[in-house]
Amino acid sequence: MKEFKFLLAIWKANLQSVMEYRASFLLQVLGMMANNFIYFAIWIIFFNRFKEVRGWGIGDMYVTFGVLASAFGLVSLFFGNAFNLSDIISKGRLDYYLSMPRPVLLHTISSRMISSGMGDFTYGFISYALSGHFSPDGLARFILGTLLAATVFAAFLILVQSLAFWLGMMSNFTNLALNAMLSFGIYPITIFDNYAKFILFTIIPAAFMGAIPAEFVRSFSWQVLMELLIGAAVFLFMAVAVFRLGLKRYESGSAIQTEV
Repeated sequence: MKEFKFLLAIWKANLQSVMEYRASFLLQVLGMMANNFIYFAIWIIFFNRFKEVRGWGIGDMYVTFGVLASAFGLVSLFFGNAFNLSDIISKGRLDYYLSMPRPVLLHTISSRMISSGMGDFTYGFISYALSGHFSPDGLARFILGTLLAATVFAAFLILVQSLAFWLGMMSNFTNLALNAMLSFGIYPITIFDNYAKFILFTIIPAAFMGAIPAEFVRSFSWQVLMELLIGAAVFLFMAVAVFRLGLKRYESGSAIQTEV
């Protein structure tokens, strides 16, 4: 509870910071929503020509993209530093967070809010509403699926970028991993063979960010729910463990004054 209150205080401060320039905040939100629409328009055109791809139709794609967009937006809003954790590590900027009596990882990733994430988060719900699968219980599953997808996404970002403790600067690699998650997360899982599915459930867990939560939203299944819960728990555990292991070899960058 104490850590949750700490998070609420950070999120409040972050929100006040991004809302200082409200016109800019609104433009970023609307711009990101427009960007999502333009990106998804490709799928609308595709499914207008091919009505179904191995059991997936345009309604299923609306749900999949909705979960992915809202999960991405959720992480952007509440754990924005998860996107540039490797830079913080490699440039020695963890000093500031190490000097505070709070969990280092939690404090680090929650100390930044990406305002455009509100556009992603909002668009995800709009996409679900347009899917044709909307229902009160479906909305509850959509929210739960989004939370679990966001957990996997944040854990994957932390896991990949914690490699900076050993490899140093790796911005290009982390961008590649991020794009892989977002690109493969939107595709119907049924189009992949068993080898590709193995990769999408393990090395690049994009299936847990798109197709699997979408399947759970469309119709309740205890098996799919357990897959999501286990996937989120495993990747979160791995992310925290790797970060803590890397922290033991962290070299100070004497950057406390810079952060303050």
